[in-house]
Amino acid sequence: MRAITESPGSKQRGFTLIEMMIAMMMMTVGLLAVAQLVPFSIRLNTANRDDSTALVLAQSEMNQLIEQPLANTTFVDAGGNNCTLGNPATPGVFVGNPVVTFNGAQVINFAGGAVPGYSFTWFDPNDPTQVRYDVRWASWTLANGGRRFILGVRRVSGNSPLLPVNLDSMVER
Repeated sequence: MRAITESPGSKQRGFTLIEMMIAMMMMTVGLLAVAQLVPFSIRLNTANRDDSTALVLAQSEMNQLIEQPLANTTFVDAGGNNCTLGNPATPGVFVGNPVVTFNGAQVINFAGGAVPGYSFTWFDPNDPTQVRYDVRWASWTLANGGRRFILGVRRVSGNSPLLPVNLDSMVER
């Protein structure tokens, strides 16, 4: 019987230690990249929730503004806030918070201070984080007594940069 011997230059199977280290390094880099996506997606989800809350709040407040009789100049909304509806003595101009043009649309300017009677701060009592929203509007009284409202809502604090939600509506009867 002949003994089988392998020569030093014969083929070997398997991975070398260096190949394993390179593979582990690549796997670590991939896992770290995926791990960074988790906090980013959580932050984005929170920002989207806050943006949706601002939109629902804006729609609710706008509905209350346009449902008021045209003869009224003030009312108390569902949240207990005193709201001014404009000044019929000054038709054809915005009263309330300043309005600017942004991308071809008129929106509320949040750069300045809030105008009393045309703004309030709101928070959801069911939200344990007590996120606050700045609600502001301006009113344009038409010559026939109708009104146009521009209403803006934005989150007051937070680390996610969200643009304000702006709604524009007109009422005539």
